[in-house]
Amino acid sequence: MSVRVDGEEQHPGTLPVQHMGLGHHAFLCYDTGTPAWDVLAAFVWTGLTRGEKVIVFGPPELTPAQLRSRLQQAPGPLVAGAYAREQLRSSSVRELILPERRFTVDRQWERIAEETETARAEGYAGLRTYIDMGWVADLGADVEAVMDREQRAGHLFDGGFYSEVCAYDRRRFAPPVLEAMCRAHPQHLLPALGELRCRRDGATLYVIGEADTATQERFAAALEELLAAGGGGEPGAGVTVDLLRAGFLGAGCAGELARVLARASELRRPVRVRCAAGHALLLRRLGADPAVLDVVG
Repeated sequence: MSVRVDGEEQHPGTLPVQHMGLGHHAFLCYDTGTPAWDVLAAFVWTGLTRGEKVIVFGPPELTPAQLRSRLQQAPGPLVAGAYAREQLRSSSVRELILPERRFTVDRQWERIAEETETARAEGYAGLRTYIDMGWVADLGADVEAVMDREQRAGHLFDGGFYSEVCAYDRRRFAPPVLEAMCRAHPQHLLPALGELRCRRDGATLYVIGEADTATQERFAAALEELLAAGGGGEPGAGVTVDLLRAGFLGAGCAGELARVLARASELRRPVRVRCAAGHALLLRRLGADPAVLDVVG
């Protein structure tokens, strides 16, 4: 049975992997003993299509050749072509820190900085890495040193060119370590594609992930709870539905939101929607008042 990490559900930086951007340092937990392949594949594909260089440091039980073979099972020529031109590489932390054999924070930072500058010189739009944290036991690294590294790594991301996912198998780490690592990362990835998380923060509902047929019931319930709660009990106080981290908004869920907006207008309870242009277009076509849509980007 997997152990849930305190703070995961309410992490303020939660986002779907498709929204992983340059400068992000993200925490990912998985349960299965192997990487969250769908998340990893989406991470790789997104980076390649954006013109970024991608390096995958897989679990120690998988050789770079095995990892490469698995990733190349994706349909189409994108991954194979990226390997051929070395836009995509499979590696290991053991290989990264050579000729050193023992992990130190300074050595890892030095090598990441070198890889970042190489990617920049090669003309890529950025560098993104996926690092499976199984390397900690593989190299006999001190967990406290690794925790210190995660908490003090902000300088690697300051230039907005480098991004990193740190993927933790729940079975390899004690719950207090996972909880500390979750807090140390500014971003937290949903553990699988197709997931939806609706997080209330005061008068704002953050919709994160996939709002589609499979998650429509949860989405509708979250909207109803938001409308019932109102703006904290203040007369005439409004609420906001934030869709900026919704990877997909299906027609059914968009229809639910349009109906809530209509009811809110009848109840004289202001509801605003913060969203991207594509979601705003869909909502307008379903009858939403453009005046309540705050389009970002």
